[in-house]
Amino acid sequence: MQVTSKNNDDEVYTWISEAGGSFVIQQGVDTKPIGRGTRIQLTMKEDMSEYLEEKRLKDLVKKHSEFVGFPIKLYTEKTTEKEITDDEDEDDEDDDDKPKVEEVDEDEAKKEKKTKKVSPPPPQNIVYTLDPLLTLVNPQIKEVSHDWDHLNGMKPIWMRKSDDVTHDEYVAFYKSLSNDWEEHAAVKHFSVEGQLEFKAILFCPKRAPFDMFEGGAKKRFNHIKLYVRRVFIMDNCEDIMPEWLSFVKGVVDSEDLPLNISRETLQQNKILRVIKKNLVKKCIEMFTDLADNTDLYTKFYEAFGKNLKLGVHEDSTNRSKIAKLLRYPSTKSGEELTSLDDYVSRMTDAQAGIFYVTGESKRAVENSPFLEKLKKKGYEVLYMTDPIDEYAVQQLKEYEGKKLISATKEGLDMEQDDDEKKAFEEAKAQCEGLCKLMKEVLDDKVEKVSVSSRLADSPCCLVTGEYGWSANMERIMKAQALRDSTQSAYMSSKKTLEINPTNPIIEALREKAGADQSDKTVKDLVWLLYDTSLLTSGFSLEEPATFASRIHRLIKLGLSIDDADEDDEDDMEDLPPLDGDAEEESLMEQVD
Repeated sequence: MQVTSKNNDDEVYTWISEAGGSFVIQQGVDTKPIGRGTRIQLTMKEDMSEYLEEKRLKDLVKKHSEFVGFPIKLYTEKTTEKEITDDEDEDDEDDDDKPKVEEVDEDEAKKEKKTKKVSPPPPQNIVYTLDPLLTLVNPQIKEVSHDWDHLNGMKPIWMRKSDDVTHDEYVAFYKSLSNDWEEHAAVKHFSVEGQLEFKAILFCPKRAPFDMFEGGAKKRFNHIKLYVRRVFIMDNCEDIMPEWLSFVKGVVDSEDLPLNISRETLQQNKILRVIKKNLVKKCIEMFTDLADNTDLYTKFYEAFGKNLKLGVHEDSTNRSKIAKLLRYPSTKSGEELTSLDDYVSRMTDAQAGIFYVTGESKRAVENSPFLEKLKKKGYEVLYMTDPIDEYAVQQLKEYEGKKLISATKEGLDMEQDDDEKKAFEEAKAQCEGLCKLMKEVLDDKVEKVSVSSRLADSPCCLVTGEYGWSANMERIMKAQALRDSTQSAYMSSKKTLEINPTNPIIEALREKAGADQSDKTVKDLVWLLYDTSLLTSGFSLEEPATFASRIHRLIKLGLSIDDADEDDEDDMEDLPPLDGDAEEESLMEQVD
């Protein structure tokens, strides 16, 4: 490598190095005269000949120096084809014979013109082409020309003021930046000045990439291109944007970072952390502005709602700001989605907090037994049916001073008047014996059996501990391919069976248990109530075959079929046979 430089008032000096860790400075070594300025001459290795190709050079300049302030030109070779007609060739010959004057018959001249053969000069390359009728047409001559091609003619759009940039210019820049076929949903063009200085343009796309949450070694952390004084540095910097904002695309141009910065030194750079903080802040502002347009924000939330919930889970600094952007269906929103701000505005003074229920789908939770009493009291309940909601709500414990309360866990507090409290205490006292009996029958399947104040119509339900996994979370964790079985055993739900003292089934069961606690029909019904509450509360059956056997026994009773096969009864220790027609009739009354 040689770097030759000359000042107007000085001699020519040449810096020479062979990339061996040393260099030499000599005077007057330059073989080509140079008036003033600097010339860099690179000598390529034998195995690096690809960097002498025109396409390779253009790609390098476009990637790293497309927006550099000074012009970069490449001396290129262009080949053009030029046709030669008979008239042009005849004119040339006429010029050669100009001193001669000769009269020629017109008919003979035309005949000669038609039959004359074209013979271009030997040094030129001639290409003959055939028309569809396979007749020889005019020859073409390839002409080679050289010219300087300006490679970085595009101006950096982020260096201009946002008011001076039109929408079409933003669209064109976004498409060239992202290779997207449609325009962006929102844009944020800003500059930061003060202790550090940088300019940036952030774009929010309309569609989510298909591999947004896919992991692996080739995972792309973000789509932000980092420039330092218009020189491209890298396009996949891990520390410039958090994972939940990986879908945002744009450009950041810093004036403070060094040009020779590497990926390793970037991770320790304090300037980059300040840039990241500002980018996250501006992204949230961009989404907030987008929320003013309901139609646009609905499409945005369908595509990137999971990212916002991931932000609630990961970003503790901006958690409250991101929570304002969340939208959920609820018992009062119909087909629309409601924000937490709208929910709070509709809350009553007597409401203890923001009620929500988690589940597999909206259809699965909207008729859940956990919502019966809440609906009767007119309380609004949010439907959280996305698996990531379970993780987000664990971090977002309150919003605007209102506690988030799960309808499926213990500790559900609903305001009761004096009459309701008195009736509940009476029912609780009447069912103490039944609760004790059901706990003895179910043994370690439940932690305890208690009287519920959350049920209005259903006979019973299973609730979990306030700080343990919900039924939906337990389902999600069981579906993990690489789950930790020890953690599952530790965090698995401590179930509490809550019964509704006003339900006819519970009332009849209480009377039957009071008459004879050793009645096998009572035990059979207790197991059936437990299994059905597992299903209605969102849990999976632990022993589906045993549950099916109990249902089959009820079907036989309903159809008055005698079970003569005693071997089946011997195989079901937990399901003792029902004795007598009277008990058979009593059991069917309970089921009805």
